[in-house]
Amino acid sequence: MAFSEATKDEAFRRSRGQCECTRKEHDHMGRCSKTFTRYGGGWEAHHKTAQSSGGGNELSNCEILCERCHKLTETYGR
Repeated sequence: MAFSEATKDEAFRRSRGQCECTRKEHDHMGRCSKTFTRYGGGWEAHHKTAQSSGGGNELSNCEILCERCHKLTETYGR
């Protein structure tokens, strides 16, 4: 199951249109600087804790990431 549109909307508002990634191994210092618009593409909603590991579809488990940062996560595509 995926995030609801309402959850993605709220997570996007929280992110203010910027990638929320702060992973040091993703080749950026601090927070990623990629920005985007809600319906312009270039971003994806990521489960902080993978569903296969018990993570749910609630807002607290949703992170807005640029496509590059999302693909670099350990659980991308699983």
